Amino acid sequence: MSYPGYPPPAGTYPPQPGFYPSQPAGYPPQPGTYPPQTGGYPPQPGGYPPQPGAYPPQSGGYPPQPGAYPPQLPTGSWGGGPSGGYPSTAPGSFPAPGYNAGMPGGTMPQQQYPAMGFPGQPGQTMPGYPQAPSPNPPMPGFGGAPAPMPGYPNAPSPNPSMPAYGGGGAMPVAPVVNRGFRGTIMDFPGADPLKDVEVLRKAMKGFGTDEQAIIDLLGSRSIKQRVPLCRAYKTSYGKDLVKDLRSELSGDFRALVMAMLKSPTELDVSELHDAMKATGTDEACLIEILSSRSNAEIREINRLYKETYKKSLEEAIKSDTSGHFGRLLIALSQGNRDERENVDVSLAQQDAQALYAAGENKLGTDESKFNAILCARSKPHLRTVFYEYQKMCGRDIESSISREMSGDLESGMLAVVKCIKNTPAFFAWRLYKSMKGLGTKDRTLIRIMVSRSEVDMLDIHQEYVKNYGKSLYTHIHGDTSGDYRKLLIKLCGGND
Repeated sequence: MSYPGYPPPAGTYPPQPGFYPSQPAGYPPQPGTYPPQTGGYPPQPGGYPPQPGAYPPQSGGYPPQPGAYPPQLPTGSWGGGPSGGYPSTAPGSFPAPGYNAGMPGGTMPQQQYPAMGFPGQPGQTMPGYPQAPSPNPPMPGFGGAPAPMPGYPNAPSPNPSMPAYGGGGAMPVAPVVNRGFRGTIMDFPGADPLKDVEVLRKAMKGFGTDEQAIIDLLGSRSIKQRVPLCRAYKTSYGKDLVKDLRSELSGDFRALVMAMLKSPTELDVSELHDAMKATGTDEACLIEILSSRSNAEIREINRLYKETYKKSLEEAIKSDTSGHFGRLLIALSQGNRDERENVDVSLAQQDAQALYAAGENKLGTDESKFNAILCARSKPHLRTVFYEYQKMCGRDIESSISREMSGDLESGMLAVVKCIKNTPAFFAWRLYKSMKGLGTKDRTLIRIMVSRSEVDMLDIHQEYVKNYGKSLYTHIHGDTSGDYRKLLIKLCGGND
């Protein structure tokens, strides 16, 4: 029995370098294979001689046969051919010379029979057959290979960073990298509020106060472990912990301990209120808090402020500030910033052009445009806006703000930009200014050390050293003293 394109059974293939070894009697007939077809390749004595350019073009190719190749091109392998058989080409064509690098002269790939052994050696698979390593590993997408070609239905793209062929789509946005916990104060394992208040009571009882015991306890408890201490103290002793500590401690150390017993929202509300109640306004404190908190945190601040002081935060801002700076604070206090991480570069370019048109490119400045963009757009978006702005006009946004604005509005806008560009660097700058020069702005130092100790204090450390050439620890150690310094060092996380 002969097959189209195969030599008679009595013959054998001549030895080919790097291919199948010679076998007596060639391939035996297999049930379920292709029946003899007329019009195929006539038998060639001695196998296929090497031909330049491989097989000459044939018109029509194989006619459709029942049980053979279907007329359509099913998916599953390169060119739509069935997986495990010939690597299909388009109908009516043949492989180009040299398509299979492992076959001299670019000869036609041979059909692979599943798990067929050599004659007389049942069960031994031939090299290159399914379930056995091939001497010529198939290229992705060729017959029998697992990788589909890009663009075929339901096939994943081999280049996932690019839009899939035929599928379109935008370039994916890089996911936000989770760097893990970046604070310096963590939960103390097994902390018990009732036992902790017993330590505090003992530290204050009798003659004198054991400040070191207070430092060791508060400096090793997280905010969520410190806040319940007030209720636990009242439950155990029927007294107010804050009042007892206030009567026993003094100075900046007392102020730091009081701040550490407040929740983050309570501390922010207290700081905002105090920044507006005294003679003069601490504009930097207002901007620092409102520009660095999330929408949810600002909304909680608004709720607690109204509950505590019987007037809204917005009313307090209106009564204490005015003009464009007051509008900037009111805009920030709404807690309505876009918080999506995705960035539309074309919109960022439009915003950069709008900022340029509102400032550098006109006589006078349209401060409302700066407000609208800086207070409403997401922080990732604004970082892209600042980059596009510098590309467009040749100077950074801070330089333009300094050229176009002055006074509290200039300071406020610059602080908002600094915070958006790099929040840890912004707080490193605020800490540096609080300790620079004669005297220390202890209120600022306490507020930032307490509020950032469980957020990004480790990143603030890095920015401080990078920008100011000395560690935060060194600066705190040289600018403060006594128990106040000891507790600050605990929040700082010790020596860098």
